[in-house]
Amino acid sequence: MKSKLLSLALLCTLVTPNIALADHDEDRGHAFTMAVYGDWPYSANLLSQAPLLVDSINSDKQVRMVMHIGDIHSGSMPCTGAGLSPIPTGSVPGWNKGIFDIFQQFDAPVVYTPGDNEWTDCHKKKQSSSGYPLNELAAVRSLFFAHPGLTLGKHPMEVDSQAKEHEVKTDAQFVENVRFQKANVMFVTLNVPGSNDDTLPWTGVFSNTSAQAGEVSERQAANVRWLQGAFEEAEESHAKGMVIGLQANMWDPAALVTGGDGLNAYTTFVNKLADLSVKFGRPVLLINGDTHVFEVDHPLADPASASGMIHHTRAVPNLTRVTVEGSTAANEWVKLTVDPITTQVFSWERVQYLP
Repeated sequence: MKSKLLSLALLCTLVTPNIALADHDEDRGHAFTMAVYGDWPYSANLLSQAPLLVDSINSDKQVRMVMHIGDIHSGSMPCTGAGLSPIPTGSVPGWNKGIFDIFQQFDAPVVYTPGDNEWTDCHKKKQSSSGYPLNELAAVRSLFFAHPGLTLGKHPMEVDSQAKEHEVKTDAQFVENVRFQKANVMFVTLNVPGSNDDTLPWTGVFSNTSAQAGEVSERQAANVRWLQGAFEEAEESHAKGMVIGLQANMWDPAALVTGGDGLNAYTTFVNKLADLSVKFGRPVLLINGDTHVFEVDHPLADPASASGMIHHTRAVPNLTRVTVEGSTAANEWVKLTVDPITTQVFSWERVQYLP
């Protein structure tokens, strides 16, 4: 009998799929609270006030996780000059490490997704032409994602990483794309930067049309696959909602004016998001930064509206978008609460940490 039981146990082990710890939702059925901020710090003053931000979030015992949605410095500040010799004048090699050290002061696990200022835009003159975009992205990955599948913070948490969960070989580079479940809600982050999704031509000595086209193509395809996988997993687990964190404001009206960055490079992704959200049928919350002014809207609810006509999607009434406060006026963080037993699932409040 013992032999048969052992054989049965071995068979179960062989046929049961490996489930990452990120799928173990200890908060399932209970409310879960996350602190969200981004486009920070944009000034030396805000950087000096970092202890106030950390203390504000750490002192709120409801906060179980922290999310930074990209842009760890302003669009007029230099990048690190990673991998270049000589390092460009004005570059700040230690900046990223300084932000990393701040993230490590949070008691809760920290999820971070890159913005355009720390890699995509480093070629620009207004950022002192201080970095080659691919080098800067590699530097961000090697520092903030040195351990794929683990968050940052004092007490890191295991998450699913595209570096480990992929079928297409090139997707393994996207260590920054992660997902996990909390309170029976799927959370997913994606590397979707501003500057029209890194399609504005790299300039000066950093101009490299083929390398840039390859970067954009691989990342956009990986993002669509990662997003689709998140929705499929949410469906399979009967998740009550979906939270998507990324940097770009894909409906920024300023990008559409003459001379603006444009928004056309996001259209494929937005249409995929629209189709998946409608099929999902439950609340979807998209959190982005990029334009620095707090806003809550439903950009895809009405295809005939100004925002609805940008990407020409179907109507998506179940998608809500929150844009977090940022730039030099970033004196707050957003307290996001997920409660799976409520109809709306998501609620939030703005918490001011600076007087």
